[in-house]
Amino acid sequence: MTAEQYLSQLQALLPLGAAWPRDAEATLTKLLQAFSDELARVDGRAAALIDEADPRTTSELLTDWERVAGLPDSCVAVEQSTAQRIAALVTKLTTIGGQSATYYIALAATLGYAITITEFHEHSVDDDVDYPLYSAAWQFAWQVNAPLNTIFELSVDDSVDDPLASWGNEALECVINRLKPAHTHVLFAYA
Repeated sequence: MTAEQYLSQLQALLPLGAAWPRDAEATLTKLLQAFSDELARVDGRAAALIDEADPRTTSELLTDWERVAGLPDSCVAVEQSTAQRIAALVTKLTTIGGQSATYYIALAATLGYAITITEFHEHSVDDDVDYPLYSAAWQFAWQVNAPLNTIFELSVDDSVDDPLASWGNEALECVINRLKPAHTHVLFAYA
């Protein structure tokens, strides 16, 4: 509600009579206007709290949300932009995990990386003659294929304190190695 709406409500609560003037120049009206301004300010802050309660739209409480979610991630050694921090927060709160290639591709996409995954299997008689001769141990290996340099550029969601661009694949390797199944080995191939 606006200050004018609060003033109107406060004046409607006053008793009738000459001792309770409602004209704009009356001292009582000026006092009620001061109360109305504060009530409107508190009302506005309460409305803003709704946005802060949603991690996708938070700004003032981003640091508190990160603390609750255990962020920043130890895998992220570089300074993240505000949009990257919010994306990491939402990912941390909504991810249920997985072991499929689709899961890891989607995970990398939330970090800003476009990857593909190559899975290996032991060579058998059913394989094409050109298929590499992998032993049984290769069924526990998989390969992440990513660009050599992934560039993160400033977007409209970032703040003025964020860098214009940043790059690197360290975060991708760290996150995937941390979340991979324990019995597997991940190879990273950059092109």
